[in-house]
Amino acid sequence: MASSPHWVFPEPDAGAAGAARARQDALTKPRGSLGALEDLAVTLAGIQGGPPASRPAAAVLFAADHPVTRHGVSAYPAEVTAAMVANFVRGGAAASVLCRHLGVELRVVDVGVAHPYERVDRDLAGAGALLRRDPVADDPIFDLRVEDALSEAVYERALRAGAAEIDALGGDTRVVLLGEMGIGNTTAAAAMTALLLGLAPEDVVGAGTGVAGDALSRKIEVVRDAVRRVARADPRSVVRAVGGKEIAALVGAMARAIERRMAVLVDGFIVSAAALALVQMAPGARAGMIFAHRSAERGHARILSALGARPLLDLEMRLGEASAALAALPLLDAACALHAGMATFESARVPDRAQPGTP
Repeated sequence: MASSPHWVFPEPDAGAAGAARARQDALTKPRGSLGALEDLAVTLAGIQGGPPASRPAAAVLFAADHPVTRHGVSAYPAEVTAAMVANFVRGGAAASVLCRHLGVELRVVDVGVAHPYERVDRDLAGAGALLRRDPVADDPIFDLRVEDALSEAVYERALRAGAAEIDALGGDTRVVLLGEMGIGNTTAAAAMTALLLGLAPEDVVGAGTGVAGDALSRKIEVVRDAVRRVARADPRSVVRAVGGKEIAALVGAMARAIERRMAVLVDGFIVSAAALALVQMAPGARAGMIFAHRSAERGHARILSALGARPLLDLEMRLGEASAALAALPLLDAACALHAGMATFESARVPDRAQPGTP
């Protein structure tokens, strides 16, 4: 059996986090009055090993298809994955718009899109995404309801594809926003969540692209069949058996980013399922993650609870494609701007709070 990479995750830098906390306490405000923004700056400092920084940031999106869509688990046909890849490059997707608005480059990696898509040139003004097709895209993937989705070799190749995309980023990248695109992948993520947390399918399966009624019941049954087939297994086997190439790539990308002291801004349900698997494989990875939001997908709250995560936003979003991570990035910007730009009591010659016993 092939083995997953030997990840070595740095511990949070206690010195950098302590220095950030001390600066927060010295800024011209009542201590703790900026709430989670103060904690966010301190967390970033610990992850990055220095003064907290939200930029440069990079958005990396992995796209792949899932044969499980043949069972009618999505409101959209599988061809939408390919169409959306072209839409990202043209600049028309939500992630494209948010990246353009925030000045973040969007990188889309095809790790298994089954249908052809229009090869469009990126807008010269940077409106769309950089697109790369990884060789793992040509490897087979199978119907997770009846057989393992990925072979050992393809799983390993997908992990490496994710890590390679992080290594292709600029060495000064401080925050990585991870996303995905793949019709059928909420089914894969729900099966992963049920197996990793020992939950019933009906507790983790949500609407995904908008299924309801008989279609939602069918999706639950598909996940139930997958869970019965795999039974309780180690997290690595769960990703391989019921995940997908984009989910395995997310695991590899997340791990490599954390190894390089880049803060990982985790998007929604699918990316969080990959994060859960990684943390179960290597608990040290958890310290490098910041969770962007609480998805409207049913299983996401279960993952957040299991990981002890306090999401930054709760906007009932369930789009994926790194859209919620992008929506949360301005909070990181604000936290870092306040941390670096505010005056201290000493520099501003503003009296600090009175010491106990002072008249």
